[in-house]
Amino acid sequence: MLYWALLFFVVAIIAAVFGFGGIATASAGIAQILFVIFLVLFVVALLFRVLRKV
Repeated sequence: MLYWALLFFVVAIIAAVFGFGGIATASAGIAQILFVIFLVLFVVALLFRVLRKV
């Protein structure tokens, strides 16, 4: 999921450089959403791992 977030971020940067504002905004928004989902899943996985060892 982190890979997809980074991919959309790169697409947003490339679109912004070439002047495609709408595509850049949409790609940046998708990248942010995917990154937040990645962080939530990462924290949940860490909590499960810690709770499992206890």
